[in-house]
Amino acid sequence: MKVVVSVDLGTTGNRVMAFSKSGEILGRSYYEFPQIYPQPGWVEHDAKQIWDTALKSLREVTTKVGVENIQAVGITNQRETTILWDRKSGRPVSNAIVWQDRRTAGMCRELKPHEAEVKGMTGLFIDPYFSATKIRWIMENIEGVESKIRKGEIIFGTVDTWILWNLTRGKIHATDPGNASRTLLYNIKTLRYDEKLLSLFNVPESLLPEVRDSGGSYGAIDKELLGREIPITAVLGDQQASLYAQGGWQEGVVKNTYGTGLFVMTATGSEIPHSGRLLNTIAWKTASKTVYALEGSIFIGGAGIQWLRDGLKIIKSADETEALAESLSGNEGVYFVPALAGLGAPYWDPTARGMIIGLTRGTEPRHIARAALESLAYQTRDVIEEMKSIMPQKTFKTLRVDGGAVANKFLMQFQADILGFDVEQPAHTETTAFGAAGLAGVTCGFWSESDLLAIQKSGKVYHPMMKNDLSRDLYTRWKKAVEKALKWES
Repeated sequence: MKVVVSVDLGTTGNRVMAFSKSGEILGRSYYEFPQIYPQPGWVEHDAKQIWDTALKSLREVTTKVGVENIQAVGITNQRETTILWDRKSGRPVSNAIVWQDRRTAGMCRELKPHEAEVKGMTGLFIDPYFSATKIRWIMENIEGVESKIRKGEIIFGTVDTWILWNLTRGKIHATDPGNASRTLLYNIKTLRYDEKLLSLFNVPESLLPEVRDSGGSYGAIDKELLGREIPITAVLGDQQASLYAQGGWQEGVVKNTYGTGLFVMTATGSEIPHSGRLLNTIAWKTASKTVYALEGSIFIGGAGIQWLRDGLKIIKSADETEALAESLSGNEGVYFVPALAGLGAPYWDPTARGMIIGLTRGTEPRHIARAALESLAYQTRDVIEEMKSIMPQKTFKTLRVDGGAVANKFLMQFQADILGFDVEQPAHTETTAFGAAGLAGVTCGFWSESDLLAIQKSGKVYHPMMKNDLSRDLYTRWKKAVEKALKWES
């Protein structure tokens, strides 16, 4: 049976999946790799382990489905994570600096006077989250790198580029516009690396990968790796892939991925609406069109539930929170603002700190568990309210959801109640992998976009059940709580 294969390069591990014409998963493999924390606020990966686990997963799936049956491969990846390596030997010059890493915060503070100009060109804020200052840090702190760059011996890539380069045995050094738009070096209006940005961050253009259409030709997997050349026909960042899988090109669709953080995204077509509080990014580009998106990156989603388990130790597993929350008829005035790493969209306040408020002598662990779940729904509404204010002409009809927390029925129902519109789970829960496979399949003619919508039929739909007055009051008190958490650190 013919298949399209997705290589899903995540933050904690790599997953490979093979999808049939009907969307059935005919093969899958997953391997984790270690997280490295050299200092507080630093997060690294061993780039060789990323490659080894990706190749191992790919070989296992290929053996299962048959190399002769693979029509095309799509790649999706953790974005912003930064790798520099030797063009000849293929050896990384250091560990990969992960998107979560905050080591360049001081560098970003020094560049803040340029933020308005940078935002206008890139759609991004100057923040350690993105790749440019990570590249600069490696250049300044790893011995011999700058001189080798001047000789053209070192190249840069995000994880998609690194894996693509290895799959093609160094023939293709490329990325897509969605990933390029997360580097702080790519002008999303001109669709090219910008000389002003390269000069501001002091990054040579010779380091950077070629930018190709998200759905297009990325060469082929080298014959020696799998026994046959296989075309690579799509590259997408992970959140862009999720949006694509959720049919994000349709009017009125907004998606949220409930992971360690929360990533709320909606496509804006060919428009780049001005936003001072959300990110403008490229969703994907094909030969016929460039699709832009608004994104709200929320730092603490599932990580807040992990903190209840590992920090406060009031639960043993995330699954317990559903029953704890449902054992109460309401939140009884308890709110948890999970600013454990500052607040991301739409507040962008690194000085905010976490806060639990509304405590009384009657407060129990179940109140805090419920407040933590509710905080995910409130933060999601914060971003969607901002999207509505930026695009008042746009009508949001459905929130399409994916990620681990969608299994929590209390959270999904509460999310629908707080938003006042439907929350829809997909039939395929592996939306990131399916999105990359989907675009690869559309590009090579295996599917049409209407085929993908038919495959990705909805699973459970949650309709709003709460009275509007109560929903409004709960959200108003949440906003009041957030105000108290902002600007806590001077």
